[in-house]
Amino acid sequence: MTKVLIITYYWPPSGGSGVQRWLKFVKYLPGFGWKPYVVAPENPSFTIQDKSLLHDVPPEAVVIRLPIWEPYHAFFKLSRLFGKKNVKQSDFVSTGKRSLFQQISTWVRGNYFIPDARIFWVKPSVTFLEKYLTENQLDKIVTTGPPHSVHLIGLHLKKRNPALIWIADFRDPWSEWDLLDTLSLSSSTRKKHQRLEKQVLQVADRVITIAPYHVQRFETLSGRKVDLITNGFDEHDFSKIVYTKTQKFTIRHVGIVDELRDPRPVMEALKEIAASDSGFSKTVTVEFIGNVNSSFKEFVAHDPALASFTKFIDTIPHDQLLKLYGETDVQLLVLANTAIAPGNLPGKMFEYLASGNPILAVGPTAGDAADVLKLTKSGKIFEHDDVEGIKINILNAYDDWTNDVVQDVGNVSSFTRKNLTNQLVKILDDL
Repeated sequence: MTKVLIITYYWPPSGGSGVQRWLKFVKYLPGFGWKPYVVAPENPSFTIQDKSLLHDVPPEAVVIRLPIWEPYHAFFKLSRLFGKKNVKQSDFVSTGKRSLFQQISTWVRGNYFIPDARIFWVKPSVTFLEKYLTENQLDKIVTTGPPHSVHLIGLHLKKRNPALIWIADFRDPWSEWDLLDTLSLSSSTRKKHQRLEKQVLQVADRVITIAPYHVQRFETLSGRKVDLITNGFDEHDFSKIVYTKTQKFTIRHVGIVDELRDPRPVMEALKEIAASDSGFSKTVTVEFIGNVNSSFKEFVAHDPALASFTKFIDTIPHDQLLKLYGETDVQLLVLANTAIAPGNLPGKMFEYLASGNPILAVGPTAGDAADVLKLTKSGKIFEHDDVEGIKINILNAYDDWTNDVVQDVGNVSSFTRKNLTNQLVKILDDL
């Protein structure tokens, strides 16, 4: 087998969408004749854990765990001193009014830890890997970010050994990432992000990203060709799903809810429907599974109509989530309402596609997600201010549920993890 080493921060038992992309690549690479070596943190500060994902790590994979120091433990201790007992990551992605603690912690996070708080993992990883690569005759590496500090590991290794073949994979933008706009960056800090990003883009042998919009932006920033490999779904995961008739019309959202990804337009539409149909509230349930910010929970709690049919569920293991796909009538997808929204193609969207359930999306109607929905005939997308359109879509889906009408979904096979791994292998073979 040909060897390739992958450096990633997110790896099981980490959960969430960030781990899925390279976990699934690693799962299928041996079938294409590639032996994966994976470098991941030994003691990371994971917000979400999911041990069920460990079953996807193939026996051929060699996993190397390197110690990491992160400032998050100190951050959470400080948060408790300020009376913030249950601070969540989503609470600090804020575009509105912030507490003094939020202002200070956000500024420190944005301007002292560049490009991110995992920067302290770079130097010891480079020191270890420079020797490890030589000893194990590894001449091809992949770095995947965010966190984008992982790309700096690849950059330093490449500079020390120019013969090393390096692929940089961007699951999100870097200097144009909407998250940076919430971190109170100084002009000098933003320029440093841009300088580091440009070095990575120009020094790497190949650059990969997940959406056509981001391909165009990275090509503009770097003046070079950038490859597209989208996120996807593992068809093996969905082969055993059992679809059952729900007792209530069930709308489910999976993943983070913060001020950038705000489901309020959908909730307003549901509230209007409930106000005009007294029986609707008793036959509908809306579930948010995952990390939901406090302000949205408070918004729902203070509205008796919404609170009567809305549930919040902590993150659950992926194998349990797969079961729930078979007990869902509408998958809710809320894209970040930012300048780069046309490039939003989150990993969960592809699992939604694989579920076969109709998707109700909120985001730009001219963008990559809209194109995929149209291509696969799997749902509809509405602008954030189109409450009326959202309402009509919900009512149509509700009528289908009432009358046992099942919508046909188009062909989504091009987004299987095995097919996407084949695309990756072609790039590796070219190198």
